[in-house]
Amino acid sequence: MRNKVGAMLIMLQIAVTMTIIANGFSIIQERKALMARDSGVDIANSFHLSNVSFAEDFDMQTAVIDDLKAIRELPGVADAIQVNAIPLSGSGWSMGLQTEAGDDIDGSGTAVYMVDDHALSAYDVKLIAGRNFELTDLRWRTDNTNDWADVLIATEALTKSLFPDLTPQEVIGKTVFINNHEPIIIIGIIDKLQAPWSGWNNLDHVMLTPDRLAFRGNRYYIRAEEGVRDDVMKRVEETLSNRLSGRMIQGMESMEETQRESYTGASGMIKMLTLIMIVLTIITAMGIVGLASFSVNRRKKQIGTRRALGAAKNSIIRYFMIENLIISGAGVIVGAILTVGLNMILVQAFSLTPIAWYYVPIGMISLLVIGQIAVFGPAQKASSIPPALATRSA
Repeated sequence: MRNKVGAMLIMLQIAVTMTIIANGFSIIQERKALMARDSGVDIANSFHLSNVSFAEDFDMQTAVIDDLKAIRELPGVADAIQVNAIPLSGSGWSMGLQTEAGDDIDGSGTAVYMVDDHALSAYDVKLIAGRNFELTDLRWRTDNTNDWADVLIATEALTKSLFPDLTPQEVIGKTVFINNHEPIIIIGIIDKLQAPWSGWNNLDHVMLTPDRLAFRGNRYYIRAEEGVRDDVMKRVEETLSNRLSGRMIQGMESMEETQRESYTGASGMIKMLTLIMIVLTIITAMGIVGLASFSVNRRKKQIGTRRALGAAKNSIIRYFMIENLIISGAGVIVGAILTVGLNMILVQAFSLTPIAWYYVPIGMISLLVIGQIAVFGPAQKASSIPPALATRSA
């Protein structure tokens, strides 16, 4: 191995490539797992839109009641609600709940969805304990409303954070406190529903309150029957646009699109890391080919001499393959150390999940195989050098 500098550079290149690929693959898998989380709602068949009034005398309360009645009667509509925020939309309300009244008491952060008694059907979520809202629970919330409803429905994840030692059935009837001192009774628990913020640590912490909204702007969330969402979206837009003047119907969007937009950053990172990993692998393979080819050209006389002394072609190929294996082996050992070190830094700096232990040996084996494949061509070329031609080479 005469070209020690070249061999050292290839070894370092392999080490860096392994470090980036192993950690990059770990990050990609983590992001894919985040994107695959169950939202709790019927993503494929649901959509939402905004209803904004601009007329001073617009009667929002009457409009909401009549709008929802008209929407629910449309063919293909499974159910519809008015709501203050949309899951995974990036915009919404959050509050803190605590199990005891008082200031400076630890609690759990939660997203807040203000809905009516059709919410569980519209979201297509499962009630695992307690009851749904009833008409008597509902109230109107205006811009001047400062207090909270008397009851709420919570996700199982939220109740687990508040009452970790209780079953869902045992949590029903428990009182929690909002704004430090205001009591609310938990009357129902649903299996799963996500907050508006996909990157939030408390993504599954959601509370539903029985509030109809008399704001100048609000949202409607509609679930269509299976397979007819796009047709229902057109019908809903036409129905609402023709019903009343003094308002705008805008921002109609499917939940599939909302979910896709919510994970734009994660999707972009996956694409970028994948491209980097592919490019690094190609560059590393080309570097190995280049070093091996350079080595063959420099050692034609030595190879020819061995061939003249009876060395078989397979022996020449094996020599270069072993030489590459030594260089690559040193590279992946250094790479394994760097991989773990970089991952520790990433975990501390960005709260990432520690790399799975098996990514390291998989990365090592993969790069060793790539190295052997890359060097095989130059090694075969070396084995084909005629002894007489090699002997005459300077």
